[in-house]
Amino acid sequence: MTDIQTNDVDEDDIIDTPEQAASVSNAMSSKVEIIGGPPVGASTLEARDACAWFGERLVLEGVNLTMPKGKVTALIGPSGCGKSTFLRLLNRMHELIPGAALDGEIRLDGEDIYATGTRAQQIRMRIGMVFQKPNPFPAMSIQENVLAGLKLARLKCDDKDLLVEQSLIRAGLWKEVRDRLDSPGGALSGGQQQRLCIARSLAVHPNVLLMDEPCSALDPTSTRRVEETIDELRDVVTVVIVTHNMQQAQRVSDFCAFFLAEENQPGFVVEHGATDYIFSTPKDSRTLDYVQGRFG
Repeated sequence: MTDIQTNDVDEDDIIDTPEQAASVSNAMSSKVEIIGGPPVGASTLEARDACAWFGERLVLEGVNLTMPKGKVTALIGPSGCGKSTFLRLLNRMHELIPGAALDGEIRLDGEDIYATGTRAQQIRMRIGMVFQKPNPFPAMSIQENVLAGLKLARLKCDDKDLLVEQSLIRAGLWKEVRDRLDSPGGALSGGQQQRLCIARSLAVHPNVLLMDEPCSALDPTSTRRVEETIDELRDVVTVVIVTHNMQQAQRVSDFCAFFLAEENQPGFVVEHGATDYIFSTPKDSRTLDYVQGRFG
């Protein structure tokens, strides 16, 4: 078990920047060079016997899961089974929790993200996060919100206006805000704020985008637009999404992993595979019961 030290974390390591861009093909045709940024393109993310603790309590045990390059993987399962904890393991946010610990490996294109000498800031630039509740910086304009990740990560961009446009296009928000980029980000609707957060993450060109129930607080129209954004991103950035909405999991994902925590036991993965398989002919009866709404 690896204890995670939280007292001497550098301020630069506590950023949730990343997230890449991939949307309309013409936006992809003109590239913005981010000096010192991470390699552009989707990456494979892999967990090997991943375990997580909060203090003495083991909350997640023995997770072995590959999240393929350029695909959408949905993490499904009842509340309290470790899905969000697992998501936080994937970009080293778990270590920000006092008393947290972990074991096993998380590999990004074959490299252990917890290896000695690897900074959390570097990992979070490559593996971005979008949270359940939209969290734009309210005092910043829409444009400043998009560029906030570059400033925090101390990256230089040759053409910031083009980067803002690309990122907003890829997040499905450009047409709605292009004439008011100087307006406060906090003045947007909930769905627009969530897509602004996606754009902010995509601006630093991550390889993986993690999404923790990104549509749970949104209306159906906003949910549809976020799902359309995920669909446009899938070939350019690897997406891992936690969702309690089984219809959403079926709509947006290529692969699914079913998490479960039995009474007084840590969470674990019952099974995983192609989404069609998980929702039609899974091997474990508990999986079928869950996706068909018989519990959870």
